[in-house]
Amino acid sequence: MLDAPNSIKLVTGNSHRHLADLISALVGIPVAKVGAFQYQNNETAVAIGESVRDEDVYVIQTGCGENEVNDFLMELLLILNACRSGGARRITAVIPNFPYARQDKKDRSRAPVTAKLIANLLQTAGCNHVITLDLHASQIQGFFRVPVDNLYAEPSVLRYIKENFSHEQMIIVSPDAGGAKRVASIADKLDVQFALIHKERQKANEVSKMVLVGDVSNKVCLLIDDMADTCGTLCKAADVLLANGAQKVIAIVTHGIFSGNAIERLNNSKLSRIICTNSIPLEDKLAACPKLELLDISPTLAEAIKRLHNGESVSYLFDNVP
Repeated sequence: MLDAPNSIKLVTGNSHRHLADLISALVGIPVAKVGAFQYQNNETAVAIGESVRDEDVYVIQTGCGENEVNDFLMELLLILNACRSGGARRITAVIPNFPYARQDKKDRSRAPVTAKLIANLLQTAGCNHVITLDLHASQIQGFFRVPVDNLYAEPSVLRYIKENFSHEQMIIVSPDAGGAKRVASIADKLDVQFALIHKERQKANEVSKMVLVGDVSNKVCLLIDDMADTCGTLCKAADVLLANGAQKVIAIVTHGIFSGNAIERLNNSKLSRIICTNSIPLEDKLAACPKLELLDISPTLAEAIKRLHNGESVSYLFDNVP
């Protein structure tokens, strides 16, 4: 439990109320009354129904939704600003899936660095601290002038793998070269081999060619990635691995965005299972995809909130599951 439970407030918008309730139960603090709604002209409005003066406020809001991601971002900004106007002592944004994280660099002429813009908006709205999970690009932390704690799903993933898979049969696979460091870290801690797939894109969200680097013969392949959007990469990677002699392929991802016809692709794919954290609400996807399985990340987020509030180190969570 917290040392000073009366000086903290948990606040959430409409993006992922279930996750906020899970965190609330673990922290031992009820979620504060907040009204977040849209007027008929689609303008967003918020109203916080409790005093936050001189409180340590944690605003839980994730970036998600095919059509709602911008609405939820606006909700977050308005809630942060309402807390600052209400005299909160410190305001921490808990954003499990950071919106626009893939737009972290200027990759063509006259393109914005949108992740930097989001960082500026959060700080302008009143954010004093950020807690997030598996940032797509760790340099996004440098876009902020306030502290950013980038937590990792890796400890939870490691525990899941140890409890569910045989050490001798498995191999860890990265679906692209960018995830090689993440996969190598997991493989080292499990003392197993790893492989990677080199992919070439003709345009965004469309893979044209894949080449396997490594031997996956007679192995259970665990495809590890930070996010799954259209799932084209995961499905094609499964085809490549099975064509190279793999027994079966299981995907483990942190952020299950699953936009467009991703669920249909997964159902028709050769993937045996898809394990995904609940950083994004997936209740409707669970019903539509029997291959999908959720990994609860709320203990890590709740422990981070408790440690931050009590002035303790958060780095413990980089290697341990609460």
